[in-house]
Amino acid sequence: MVSPARTLGRGTVVRYAIGSVGTGGFGTLPGLVLLIYMTNTLGVNPAFAGAAFTVSKIWDVIIDPWIGARSDRSLARTGARRGFMALGAIGLPVFFVLTFAVPPGLSELASAAWVLIGFLLAATAFSFFQVPYIALPAELVDGYDDRTRLISARVIVLALAILAFGGGATEIVGLVTAGGGSEYLGYLVMAGVAGLVFGIAFLVASTVERSARGTSRPVVPATEREDGTAASKVGLGMHYRRGWSAVRSSQPYRALLVTFVVQALAIGLMLAGVAYVAAEILGTGVIVLFLSLIAPALLVTPLWAALSRRIGKERALRIATVVFAVAALSLVLLIWYPGPWLYAPVALAGAAYAGLQSLPLAMLPDTVAHDAARNGPGRAGTFSGVWTAGETAGLAFGGTILSIVLAVTGFIPTVAGQTATQPESATVGIIVSFSAIPAALMFGSLLSLARYPLRRSDIDERTRRVDSEPAAGNGAPTA
Repeated sequence: MVSPARTLGRGTVVRYAIGSVGTGGFGTLPGLVLLIYMTNTLGVNPAFAGAAFTVSKIWDVIIDPWIGARSDRSLARTGARRGFMALGAIGLPVFFVLTFAVPPGLSELASAAWVLIGFLLAATAFSFFQVPYIALPAELVDGYDDRTRLISARVIVLALAILAFGGGATEIVGLVTAGGGSEYLGYLVMAGVAGLVFGIAFLVASTVERSARGTSRPVVPATEREDGTAASKVGLGMHYRRGWSAVRSSQPYRALLVTFVVQALAIGLMLAGVAYVAAEILGTGVIVLFLSLIAPALLVTPLWAALSRRIGKERALRIATVVFAVAALSLVLLIWYPGPWLYAPVALAGAAYAGLQSLPLAMLPDTVAHDAARNGPGRAGTFSGVWTAGETAGLAFGGTILSIVLAVTGFIPTVAGQTATQPESATVGIIVSFSAIPAALMFGSLLSLARYPLRRSDIDERTRRVDSEPAAGNGAPTA
């Protein structure tokens, strides 16, 4: 059914954006510290560490579409998705602390297994929040530019969160060790502080749905009746078939999804390499390099929003992709000329990163609306579940690629308190993983982006049609 067009209030923007304090933190910390925690504190071989990290992310790819479909059913039956979001908010802090609570002295295999189990549970809790959270913009607001405004606010908060967690996490570890504590304790304290912030941010964001729902009547997926009596007949396989159907039936969504996943792979690879570049190439702490990558996003996110209003989201995304790729490719010169000059191209990549985050997420609700107009409503959660699975896979396999490169090039793992001089081959591997490979992935993503067909006129026409129709339930026509 067609619902009345929805406007975007300031309270909705603020509470929705606060959720990104948690998503930015959890999206950043594992990629930034988990691999180096395993190799440089627990003494786990990079191949084992990468395998544990990859298995946990494969689980995300499996569970996210199921959560998306289940949240669609929750919306149909109760009119809300927030129960899933609250469940994730409560579970994530507990399991995130568990991940970094590895007792000293465990064997290499036992340490890897501990981290794997803890992170599997933490990632599952995160998905319970993230999947419905990503689905909400399509239900909170209708306008082409309003969606960009909502997502831009979220990305600004996301950048702040990434800065705070990316820089603050290592500082917490450093403060604990400087005060006489072990690295093990430092990582545990870091996880406790981060987990508490995750939970609070998620609980705040879960309240946005109640006021934003307004008078819109929740849609009912075709797989069950309004009273929910067919719910028991919807098996696990049906959820995955719905996810595959979403990808197969919506060409705009498919093109955008492939673009975003490939770009997430490139970004995940660079984020995973930040700590190694800082330690092995620059010989400094990670915070300055991390700030130079993320801080520009705070300044330029509004500029990407303004550019998208002028030339369209898809063209603005193409520009952001090229800028990021060129900046990353220039970092290959670190092989021959290591030095602080790298902060300039890293900052340029950070400016492009803001567009790579905000623009696809603003385009995703457009694909949901396009699909609803063609195939009927009720699949926003399914779309977001597959999307989150793709993003998770991309970011995770970035770390996997880095772990493979480290293993192949002879990187020497250490335990807490030890140091090692890395061979030149490992240094070159770190640089290539931080520069040439992400650049190649970004250029490759332009191929799928070129197949994205939606333009402003397509979305505005849909919104004008909704505005011209009376509210559903009062003799309104349906779509």
